[in-house]
Amino acid sequence: MNKFLKVGSTLLTLLAITFLVACGNTGSNGGTTSSDGSASSSSTAASDSDLPYIGIMQLTTHPALDLITEGIIDQLAAAGYVDGKTATIDFQNAQGDQSNMQSIAERFVSNHADIMIGIATPAAQALANASKDIPIIMGAITDPVAAKLVASMEAPGGNITGVSDKTPTRDQFVLIQQLMPQAKKIGILYSSAEDNSISSGKEAEEVAKSLGLETVTKTVTSTNDIAQVAESLANQVDAIYVPTDNTIASGMGTLIPITDSYNIPVFPAVDTMVKEGGLATIGLNQYALGTQTGAVAADILAGADPATYPVQYASGIELVINQEKADQLGIKIPDDIAQNAVYVKQGE
Repeated sequence: MNKFLKVGSTLLTLLAITFLVACGNTGSNGGTTSSDGSASSSSTAASDSDLPYIGIMQLTTHPALDLITEGIIDQLAAAGYVDGKTATIDFQNAQGDQSNMQSIAERFVSNHADIMIGIATPAAQALANASKDIPIIMGAITDPVAAKLVASMEAPGGNITGVSDKTPTRDQFVLIQQLMPQAKKIGILYSSAEDNSISSGKEAEEVAKSLGLETVTKTVTSTNDIAQVAESLANQVDAIYVPTDNTIASGMGTLIPITDSYNIPVFPAVDTMVKEGGLATIGLNQYALGTQTGAVAADILAGADPATYPVQYASGIELVINQEKADQLGIKIPDDIAQNAVYVKQGE
């Protein structure tokens, strides 16, 4: 009888050891799943770590926002915040879904993020709704005041600061006139679902009017509307202007074939949209915007107060031309413009 008790005791001990080892290995791979179902590099136990926890929410997938994220992460690494080594960077893509944005914001807050970064206005607004205490860094927000994210550009006044991606609208319309001196009627296309796009669209109308141009404005609520609206607009105008707009940026593959069929150019506000078939812009280098945003984030992590940290304007402005598109449309680039331009190839 004692022999059986001894064997039973040994088995219980072995089972207990096995259980403890299994518990100790839980979550050891350090992986998470982002809202789009892809693997993330951040730790599931990030809130228990001694490393700074940096939550990054990107509104959706398109080249401009992807480059901003890349620039942010690279600049954070340059400042000493390397994911998995000296920081936990929890990157999540909301894929344009409002419920995803809310869930991601709640995730960051529950994990006690040290800072949160919102890439595009809806993402920053979701983070702002989730916390009034955790510092929030804005990336790719055109008009933070109109979006009710900050009290002013000079003195944000709360837990939010960052970088505005406002582009030089007047310079962009002057460029249209320089490349198309015969153009009289310009279409303006943007999303009515984005606060920044509405603000930028209205500014574009005012600028165009001041330069003696007639405008026809059309809006979409989602990428599903682009084909029908673009068809209607392209039939009425000499060129189409697109402000900084995430919906149109996501739908350039739909817009460009339609404008090509009418042999009219698209003048977008950012460089990546020129690569996707736009003709030219005096606009933002999206990667540079990301590195500038990452530098602000590093300052806040080092102790700067977002309430008194002025919102910066993007500094990476450049003249970008798609020569292939110019040749296709039969548009001659004047020598004085050509010599100062950065040339991009469509699809790269």
